[in-house]
Amino acid sequence: MIDQAAPDFSLPATGGQTLTLSALQGQKVVLYFYPKDSTPGCITESQQFRDIYPEFLASGTIVLGISRDGIKSHDNFRLKQSLPFDLISDPDELACTLFGVMKLKNMYGKQVRGIERSTFVIDAGGVLRREWRGVKVPGHAQEVLEYVKTL
Repeated sequence: MIDQAAPDFSLPATGGQTLTLSALQGQKVVLYFYPKDSTPGCITESQQFRDIYPEFLASGTIVLGISRDGIKSHDNFRLKQSLPFDLISDPDELACTLFGVMKLKNMYGKQVRGIERSTFVIDAGGVLRREWRGVKVPGHAQEVLEYVKTL
């Protein structure tokens, strides 16, 4: 998928909008997939993107979070964490499937299907330039920022 057009999708997002990835051409996009709203790792990751969001904007980049949670959950999460960027709802796993982030994971000794924490950078021309899979949260947002500054 790297160096190819990013797979397109249209999904509901916070603020009562439908977000179409291809409509964002002309600006760089960071698309981060996370397992679940209001869980410790996802809170920390979202806060780290939030805290340096002005630097992303200064480099011509928008950040979008995406999970299988519904819009009501996303709106509450966004408000509670003061996130300045939109969250996309993917309950039917459309974008999750397109980007290949659904994995079997072990949780309390049982196998469950869930989102593998992953981040993708799409350039202003709509081309997928970088991906991180199995993301470890500490320092990740900063690493992504350093990368988008090179585009």
